[in-house]
Amino acid sequence: MAEPVMIDHGPWAGWRTWTHDAFETGSGPFYFQKSDDGTVRCAFRLEKKHLNGGGAAHGGCLMTFADFAVFAIADDVIGSRAVTVNLSGDFLGPAYEGELMEATGEVTRAGGRIIYVRGLITADGKPCLSFTSVITRIKPKT
Repeated sequence: MAEPVMIDHGPWAGWRTWTHDAFETGSGPFYFQKSDDGTVRCAFRLEKKHLNGGGAAHGGCLMTFADFAVFAIADDVIGSRAVTVNLSGDFLGPAYEGELMEATGEVTRAGGRIIYVRGLITADGKPCLSFTSVITRIKPKT
């Protein structure tokens, strides 16, 4: 997996992001931080481009952010490369333009190839989406 880039200026200074995924970058961009105890926090600010026709966060945007968060949360156990096998989400509440979207979670199991992750996305601290995911390690392209 590509190394994350450290943001050195602006409101996201001190956060990291991956720039190798054009879809995620265009959808977000999304950011993450890892604390000294290994806890990962992902975040982005909800903009007009992230909204559905009803003026709330688009479900596809939230699921894309959840997928980003899964890889940030599991980064220490992934190794070189992994892909999503399953991503499930339960929508818990709305989010609106300007709100800070944050995701936290944990690896619940990491076996030989399969990694299980669960987490929660909040909008200004209010539960918005709970998610679970299964990702699998893959061999690098030769």
